[in-house]
Amino acid sequence: MTDDRDPLREALKRVAVALKEAEIPFALAGGYAAWALGGPEPDHDADFLVPEELAGQAADELAARGLQVERPPEDWLFKVWSDGEMVDVLHRGSGASVQQMLQAAEEREVLSVVMPVLSATDVLVSKLLALDEHYCDLANVLPVVRALREQVDWGQVRERTKGEPFAEAVLFLTDRLGVTA
Repeated sequence: MTDDRDPLREALKRVAVALKEAEIPFALAGGYAAWALGGPEPDHDADFLVPEELAGQAADELAARGLQVERPPEDWLFKVWSDGEMVDVLHRGSGASVQQMLQAAEEREVLSVVMPVLSATDVLVSKLLALDEHYCDLANVLPVVRALREQVDWGQVRERTKGEPFAEAVLFLTDRLGVTA
């Protein structure tokens, strides 16, 4: 039986294997990192994180392997297309330096491919810092908080999101619900 996410999963694996073979430091990020750590599976794209100084090399390597690379106006990522599925390759993180996040990443088997996956703390900080008045979908964030809660360093999350009202609102809510307390 095939799942409608199979093409996205294949794209994720192709990009991970290509980055591994090219020996470019990277980590699975975003929703699929949360999924690899026990969260719900996303359905719209996959994300990887690479060092900014290697972003051009990563894009060239992926293009050389037959993947379509697109450089959108945003200067913190490029997009990779594989069989109509999109993978974002980010080279700037939020809440910590890319180097710190890559160092904290742990090797995990994801869809039969061993790859570095961002820590639960880094995944959650990134998700919380992405919330703003234009994107504040708690229906996507709360299940991740609940699923990853025992793997997260809550002191770090609070410190790294301090002063960010949407992140603080989520933490207030999850504290009140007994998820993070």
